[in-house]
Amino acid sequence: MPGRISLALVIHNHQPVGNFGWVIEDVFRAAYEPLIGALERHPGIRLALHYSGPLLDWLRAGHPEILTRIAGLVDRGQVEILGGAYDEPVLVSLPEADRLGQLGLMADELERRFGVRPLGAWLAERVWEPSLPADLARAGYRWTVLDDSHLRAARVAEDAMWGAYTTDDQGHRLTIFGTEQRLRYLVPFGEVDELVEHLRRQATPGGERLGIMGDDGEKFGAWPGTWEHCWGSGRWIDRCFEALEANADWLTTETPSGWLAGHAPRGRIYIPAMSYVEMTEWALPAEEAPRFHVLLDAARARDEPAARFLQGAMWRNFQARYREVNELHKQMLRVSAKVAAMPAGSTRERATEHLYRGQSNDCYWHGLFGGIYLVHLRMATLAELIAAEDLADGTARSSGRPGIATGPGGAARSTAGATLLDLDLDGLDEVLLADEGQVLVIDPAEGAGISSWDLRASRMAVASVLRRRPEAYHAVLLEHELAGAAAATAPTGAGPASIHEIVAEKEPGLGRHLHYDRHERRSGLLRLLPAVPAEEPLGGTGLDQLADSTEEELGDFVDEPFELDAPDGTGVVARRAGSLRPAGAEAIPLTVTKRIRAGGDRLAPWLEETVAIRNDGPATARFELALEWNLDLMGGGGNPAAYYEVDGPDGPGRAPHDGRADLPARDRLVFGNDHEGVRIEVGLQPAGRTSWYAVETISNSEAGFERVYQGSCLLFRWPLELEPAAEREVGARFAVCQERDRAEEEEMVTGPALAATP
Repeated sequence: MPGRISLALVIHNHQPVGNFGWVIEDVFRAAYEPLIGALERHPGIRLALHYSGPLLDWLRAGHPEILTRIAGLVDRGQVEILGGAYDEPVLVSLPEADRLGQLGLMADELERRFGVRPLGAWLAERVWEPSLPADLARAGYRWTVLDDSHLRAARVAEDAMWGAYTTDDQGHRLTIFGTEQRLRYLVPFGEVDELVEHLRRQATPGGERLGIMGDDGEKFGAWPGTWEHCWGSGRWIDRCFEALEANADWLTTETPSGWLAGHAPRGRIYIPAMSYVEMTEWALPAEEAPRFHVLLDAARARDEPAARFLQGAMWRNFQARYREVNELHKQMLRVSAKVAAMPAGSTRERATEHLYRGQSNDCYWHGLFGGIYLVHLRMATLAELIAAEDLADGTARSSGRPGIATGPGGAARSTAGATLLDLDLDGLDEVLLADEGQVLVIDPAEGAGISSWDLRASRMAVASVLRRRPEAYHAVLLEHELAGAAAATAPTGAGPASIHEIVAEKEPGLGRHLHYDRHERRSGLLRLLPAVPAEEPLGGTGLDQLADSTEEELGDFVDEPFELDAPDGTGVVARRAGSLRPAGAEAIPLTVTKRIRAGGDRLAPWLEETVAIRNDGPATARFELALEWNLDLMGGGGNPAAYYEVDGPDGPGRAPHDGRADLPARDRLVFGNDHEGVRIEVGLQPAGRTSWYAVETISNSEAGFERVYQGSCLLFRWPLELEPAAEREVGARFAVCQERDRAEEEEMVTGPALAATP
């Protein structure tokens, strides 16, 4: 009896919150719309489609006709629509209530739009933990798709992966499909005949096997080189569908739910916490990832059984690898707690919408591409969290009830003024300083630096600047340049190279821009630099040294612990007894007292830092004191809307945020972003030298390695000479003017959000 087999294609389509509209439009025309057209041309092909909530929102606004066409495919049983969490968060990163809320929101929306409630759920980045069966089942989902690596981790044999398995948690059952790795690479990068033959080899007389291919829809036309391959002269998709139709007597295309209706799961499995293998590699420390990669490649090349057991770190390790990811995650948890405490009503609904969008997964990790390094996505995600917190705090103020200012595991406290609590769950308290116009977090344990500075009205996360740190793929870039490669790696096989195989540079010589920071990119940091010669007011530490992170640091105040006085409601006072360590001389003990205060109103908040430094030693201390502020006002790409005002022969002019400058002593600096409606005037006391440079990282993208602007490092600098027992004080006051109130703009479109009476 000839063999038979079923094939279920599951196509996942997603666009991040905050992505540029023109980027999504390009992907729509290159991949999303052509696939729907191909399905309409081939009515015998059945498959499953998943669209994340942000993409559905974009399609509803820009291309509602495609949703009508998809609905037609659903109505005739050709397409099964998958659900999942609406805004594509990593579910395990959320509080339980938000997990169920996101899952239910997507199911409700799909039922309204397509007339059927989804049975299958797509898991963002296939991040799995053993608690998920209960969450998914409680939300009404019956199955999900994971990778074959998940099945291997559950000790499923290689020849037993062609089917479905059952798992459970807390008395709730879930069915697991495993997407087969070879199918993911053959579709669409292999020959069509090779795909058909691969399936033929797996066919059985009883036809009980199912091949699952679950992967990103963007690879069908939007990845580099794939449009011509899939839709142009290569016609890969149409040729594939034609071949599947021609072999329909033994090769049946199925939707996952359709297959489950006639087949029982093959057995029971329990999967440990993991994701796909590449993700577990990316979650490793940068120095460990290459070793893991070599070991895995070698084991696979030799077909060693050990390859089945090799995996790296779990997804949560990104919160250990990146301070910025951890603080983003903990800010999300803080905001979630505030939103959950709001009374029911339209204001809470709006806050929940912003919270959910702020949970979109893309900035909560970093792999081969993008992630937390993509500044426009990071700022968009933070803007959503700022909006949700603003609504929650506003509701608390208007009701006369104390708001919730809490860390993820902390107790509720008032939102007015400053509070001490462990916001980042490192076992040490931070300071939350909040008022009507802004929210700040200060970390006494690391230089009493400002970790975040959020402007409520404009929803700008002004202090969100990513640290430059080593990444495993930097070695790949340097090897590529050493070999003299000038273009993308040549494709292997019949189709274009997978984006995982491409090595390219968007500009030559990127390796020379690889620099790594010695401390986190917080703001309000105290630097002690070598003294400036009196005859050279712009001498001493130069911009190249600062930008390349090769400057000499003489003090121990940048990221060392400060002792904190009790917050007084408007600010904090932090002290450190440290030292100046001049080259070739004895250390000189110094005491530094930092005062950080904030105030103002919603549109015009202000922030002030003053530093008093006292010489406690017997020798004269000579050095340059610098206050370092790392700020992001969306000034990348030479954005003309983002500016520094600088004096010139014809009066004040403008300089870009992603440039650099070193200006002689002044008592005032103005910078801002016209599009965001933010203008900040800094007053210095006394007048000080002002320097800035762009903070740029080197990361990978689908198009190759590129420089990514992360923010601007701004330093206010004063030459000091302190006799024994002498003390000096310097300071900077930031006065913010915001022309836009995003909450008011939102109300003009949607109507006022009024909290329900409790």
